[in-house]
Amino acid sequence: MSERPSRMTSRPTGLQVALMLVGVAIIFAIDTFAPLDIAIAVLYAVVVIASADFLGRRGILLVCAVCVLQTLLSFAIVHGESLQSGPVLRALIGLCAIGIATLAALRNRKAAESLSDQAALLDLSHDAIFVRDATDVITYWNAGAEELYGWPRKEALGQKSHALLKTKYLPSAGTMEQLDDSNRWQGELVHTRRDGTEVWVVSRWAVQRDERGRPFATMETNSDITEQKHAEDALHHARSQLEHVTRISTLGELTASIAHEVNQPLAAILTNGEAGLRWLLRDKPNLEEVRRALERMISNGRRASEVITRLRALARKSNPSHTVLTLNDIVADVIPLVEREMLNNDVGLRLDLQAPAPPVLGDRVQLAQVVINLVVNAIHAMSQIDDRRRLLSINSGTSLEDSNSQMAVLEIEDTGTGIDPKIAGDIFTAFQTTKADGMGMGLSISRTIVESHGGSISATSGDRWGAMFRIRLPALQQDEVAAAAQQAY
Repeated sequence: MSERPSRMTSRPTGLQVALMLVGVAIIFAIDTFAPLDIAIAVLYAVVVIASADFLGRRGILLVCAVCVLQTLLSFAIVHGESLQSGPVLRALIGLCAIGIATLAALRNRKAAESLSDQAALLDLSHDAIFVRDATDVITYWNAGAEELYGWPRKEALGQKSHALLKTKYLPSAGTMEQLDDSNRWQGELVHTRRDGTEVWVVSRWAVQRDERGRPFATMETNSDITEQKHAEDALHHARSQLEHVTRISTLGELTASIAHEVNQPLAAILTNGEAGLRWLLRDKPNLEEVRRALERMISNGRRASEVITRLRALARKSNPSHTVLTLNDIVADVIPLVEREMLNNDVGLRLDLQAPAPPVLGDRVQLAQVVINLVVNAIHAMSQIDDRRRLLSINSGTSLEDSNSQMAVLEIEDTGTGIDPKIAGDIFTAFQTTKADGMGMGLSISRTIVESHGGSISATSGDRWGAMFRIRLPALQQDEVAAAAQQAY
């Protein structure tokens, strides 16, 4: 049976062989020429055990054979002519010691080779794998870790892992204290390579504990997801760009409504200004009427300013900013912008808004974009209807998920043509549209926005005609409202 190659087996150095031969020679000399009535041959066991550090199975057996021959040769030289029981017993003790030491060395060598082969398998992994002790000192460092982080094994061993890699915990990752019952943890971390660049990893920890439950070793496996993160960032940027284009496109469709909404308070300001001037030019100026006219002017000026502020918010490119609001607030922002569109298409409006409405955490601009898109779609769906009333119904309320959670609900219903059963399952899919000039991105973006807020959006056809879209967002509890307000402050 040939000796299985092992990762641990390496050619011994000349110094190691020389020291071993010197040891054997010294023991042989003492055993042969020193007038000692003790089993000096027992010392050969030390040579056998020491040889296991740099010799393979065949080498250990060869050293054992040499030591046995040396013992027998020494016995033959000293006691060859008279076989007394004492020397024979000492020789047998020495031979037994050599044999036991050889068996122990072979067993330890086999166990070490097994562990070494298992460790060699870890070097085949593309993941970075290292082991650290209870004080965070690295005790094992595989080839994947060398490739990912840039530190050779010799430099990494003995270093504190968190200091070496400059570990950054993400807010959602938690820390070591959040290990589950299976002594495992998984999350995303940011590490620093040897060249100073940062790398994102999915990190998986497995902790080994002693009899008292104290951790003494942790194996950490890290998978590089840096490119994936960069791709996600690029996708997020592209999606933000697309959302902005869609908002601008929607605002273009609502140009008439926007112009009307802005011109109305401006015209009211002009009318009240002229009325106030007439009251002042009377022989007896009516200052009370002038005061009322000025108050109406101020009120309409604020209204015009609010409209422009909302339009600028919808038009500008900005990162989402979540604040505490209600779905009723969103409806109040949107209705003035679509009034002219409803008037031009002879669409009536029916509002049934729950008061007080449950608070939610969301981005006002994004949610307004969703509601505008659904309302405009509903108006267009009713634009060709002549045999029934064109009615847009917007209802808000709540629904219970379970005993501990509540959802804020907004329903937008029309009396239009309804949803074609052929596309009902793909209505929120990108580029799916029934409009000749539509991009098919409005409902897809709306679903992405709602789901990013932890909610859901669905669409159903009416019993007789029309369609109803339902938006559901998690409602905040009182303590969550206070925490969100404190964070915003």
